[in-house]
Amino acid sequence: MKHVYVVGTADTKGPELAYLADRIADTGLPVVLVDVGTRVPTVKVDVPAREVATYHPDGAGAVLSGDDRGAAVAAMGAAFARFIAGRRDIAGIIGIGGGGGTSIVTAGMRGLPYGLPKLMVSTLASGDVGPFVDISDIIMMPAVTDFAGLNRLSRTILHNAAQAISGMARAAYHESDGQRSVGLTMFGVTTPCVTAIVEQLRQTHDCMVFHATGVGGRTMEKLVDDRVLSGVLDITTTEVCDLLVGGVLPATEARLDAIARTGVPYVGSAGALDMVNFWAPDTVPAGFAGRLFYHHNANVTLMRTTPDECRRIGAWIGRKLSACNGPVRFLIPERGVSALDIEGGAFFDPEADTVLFAAIEEAFQATADRRIERLPLHINDPAFAKAAADAFLSII
Repeated sequence: MKHVYVVGTADTKGPELAYLADRIADTGLPVVLVDVGTRVPTVKVDVPAREVATYHPDGAGAVLSGDDRGAAVAAMGAAFARFIAGRRDIAGIIGIGGGGGTSIVTAGMRGLPYGLPKLMVSTLASGDVGPFVDISDIIMMPAVTDFAGLNRLSRTILHNAAQAISGMARAAYHESDGQRSVGLTMFGVTTPCVTAIVEQLRQTHDCMVFHATGVGGRTMEKLVDDRVLSGVLDITTTEVCDLLVGGVLPATEARLDAIARTGVPYVGSAGALDMVNFWAPDTVPAGFAGRLFYHHNANVTLMRTTPDECRRIGAWIGRKLSACNGPVRFLIPERGVSALDIEGGAFFDPEADTVLFAAIEEAFQATADRRIERLPLHINDPAFAKAAADAFLSII
């Protein structure tokens, strides 16, 4: 039988945890109450904090000894992540917490599979939740009041949270069509290309499109590592620009490593390698004064990559792809890499593109199954989309 795991610091949030657990139990679902506090709990729990602490790589003493609360919270987060990853009876997981509790519980939630219901009721949920959610599918629910004893509002919020997690746990989604899933990367400036590829593949493949915002690429590659995706059409590699130049939507140095590790069939391109992303104009670092900018909207500012930056970007991509031993096809759109990089467009710069393409080719180590192909097309030309889809079908 699977259970709903209710998690929090029972030393400081005992009444709220007990109330939440009771409301979930009222729906007929079995509950496991887990304490991740560092002091004596104020309510009865099913899994005590000391048991969770034993999952820390250095043992329980690394979590429960010492007076440094910050260190204890970090250590308990690491222990809880290892504890919860080993459970095989989770129908859903819900946590409550302030700053410390939210950090601990979400550290464990982030490691759980996509689709498993995860709900965090937090006093921090109305702010920047990026560090807690990261690339997971955690649902953050504002607590509204602090967790300092039950009141009519906190009971309402916790009741609603209980109904939400119970509904998700009771009516879990089950995939049935059996189509293989493929990942695609897209930006607004490459949307026509990716949309056309999806149209060509949707009859035979489950197409998952990821916004190339740094988080999108990381999420896609996690799904590659998890063997959820059976192939990738990485049309929009723009996250590398922000990584190397200093934009706000960067990849990490691990970009493309999942492709190398798994050998998953890969078709890539130079989509949006003409731009670096910043927020509103006044957020652009002073060091970029005088550069060519395009104001996408009031909150997004795009900066054209220079030939020197394109050389670095191309070399980085070429080296990374050379470590991939699965089938690789990288398609170069010679007439432009984005909707802005087209004759008459704001970022049209044949010199920069020439340097970019040459740098990719120079660093790329071709083999019988790892190839680059130049196409005399713009990336958003329907013929380019067809070529990308055909290349993918030839290697999948």
